[in-house]
Amino acid sequence: MPIVEIAAADDPRISDYLGLTDVQLRLLKEPVEGLYIAEGPKVLRRAIDAGHAPRSFLLTPAWLPGLGDVLARFPEIPAFIASEATLQAITGFHLHRGALAALHRPEPLDLPDVLASARRIAVIEDMIDHTNLGAVFRSAAALGIDAVLLSPRSADPLYRRAVRVSMGSVLQVPWLRLGTWPEDLGRLSAAGFTVAALGLGADATPLDAFDARAHERLALLLGTEGDGLSAGALDRADITLTIPMHAGVDSLNVAAAAAVAFWQCRA
Repeated sequence: MPIVEIAAADDPRISDYLGLTDVQLRLLKEPVEGLYIAEGPKVLRRAIDAGHAPRSFLLTPAWLPGLGDVLARFPEIPAFIASEATLQAITGFHLHRGALAALHRPEPLDLPDVLASARRIAVIEDMIDHTNLGAVFRSAAALGIDAVLLSPRSADPLYRRAVRVSMGSVLQVPWLRLGTWPEDLGRLSAAGFTVAALGLGADATPLDAFDARAHERLALLLGTEGDGLSAGALDRADITLTIPMHAGVDSLNVAAAAAVAFWQCRA
């Protein structure tokens, strides 16, 4: 692979990595060019193993031997090498593990294909916090969720922070963004899924009283961090589930609630 040494943070050859702290710039740049950034050697490897095509690599010299096998698989893709200080100047933050890759985004998945063999899926409505989204994906991978579906306004799973918090799980768990919300929830019901919403309604069923194993196919519906699920989404759910609380606590963080529900409702 071509090894290219980078001495200056404004080198135009590493433009894909510049401005990572500017959210507006990155949200404009990545979807248009079809790119995302993988941070850290473990996440980088998971991206490659998922079949995502790299555009370039950006490493400190220390990571060159450890990732040599990955780089060797792409002899035409440049590996930019920069010191830790230069790398921090490029990205705008300190990298605990000095390895990055700019990768082409995969083609969107098709809903019928995703649902064909799934038994447990998570459906996320308007979750905009990338940390929470990454944590939900990590729990989904660990606790047997077969796919994650996102409402149109939900955050981007391939945003750098979501990828990092998920430890690359967003590259393992199949996911797609639904086109029509909440109408597309009807497609889940038509495919044989029981749609179970996590909420706080007075008529909600305690999660520990719900017999998840009686439902061959189950879709767990999670709402946004502040307002929870919309009335339209709740209207299309077959049942509302709630996690019983103690000590006057009314609810859990959505990522924590997701983990509890995934475990309780595992297939």
